[in-house]
Amino acid sequence: MSAAIEQIGANRSFGGWHKRFRHASTTLGCDMVFAVYLPPQAEQGPVPVLYWLSGLTCNDENFMQKAGAQRMAAALGIAIVAPDTSPRGTDVPGDPDGAWDFGLGAGFYVNATAAPYDRHYRMYDYVVSELPALVEASLPVTPVRGISGHSMGGHGALVCALRNPGRYRSVSAFAPICHPMDCPWGQKAFSGYLGTKREDWKAWDATELIATAGERLPILVDQGEADGFLAEQLKPEALREACAAAGHPLTLRLQPGYDHSYYFIASFIEDHLQHHAAALRR
Repeated sequence: MSAAIEQIGANRSFGGWHKRFRHASTTLGCDMVFAVYLPPQAEQGPVPVLYWLSGLTCNDENFMQKAGAQRMAAALGIAIVAPDTSPRGTDVPGDPDGAWDFGLGAGFYVNATAAPYDRHYRMYDYVVSELPALVEASLPVTPVRGISGHSMGGHGALVCALRNPGRYRSVSAFAPICHPMDCPWGQKAFSGYLGTKREDWKAWDATELIATAGERLPILVDQGEADGFLAEQLKPEALREACAAAGHPLTLRLQPGYDHSYYFIASFIEDHLQHHAAALRR
């Protein structure tokens, strides 16, 4: 194991291991914590990886504790890596008004260009480049990758896959923020991290990226119809329309009665793991 990461926790789970690590991130300029589920197959040799990006206010613990993914990940022989949702530390700026939807816990998986956030908030580079390089050098995993996420993290998963043809074998999302340029959460984040020039925001909006995507990687999206954020913030129909216009393969499943919570995620996580495993183990 590389000396670049420090193990800070471990729990046996379904024959494998849930582990937490701390490391000094050069991309973000602070210490970061991430979690990994290693299935039992990792004891015999490297396994493929699903990167999970969490939503607003979350950290590495939410998915690992609430999604119930370990049993199926163990059966399928895939690892899961869950990073934090933003840089952390006493010198990392948060929302000046103390709100929960910007700053700490709300990095939005972009590379900030506006001060003072441009110094630390480079979550896109972190999850696409720095973290996978560290994980692949330190743990028994391969560079065969999938990516998924929830809400803000669903937005991040879609953007990472669309901007990096060939880097991921699979992509999915739960209740993603599909068109952040056209919703309050996205507009607040983008104006703070990227500045007020809306043309610059298009590079971080999945709905805008679909038309020019360099790879037509099939997308699986689950969305609860009872999600309180559906109409104002998430806008899956915008993604559906963009995919239809571009001929991009999209499976958008609207789930009656389900909300935005981890009860929703836990209900369909096995479908998503099987979707990724079909590509990762191909």
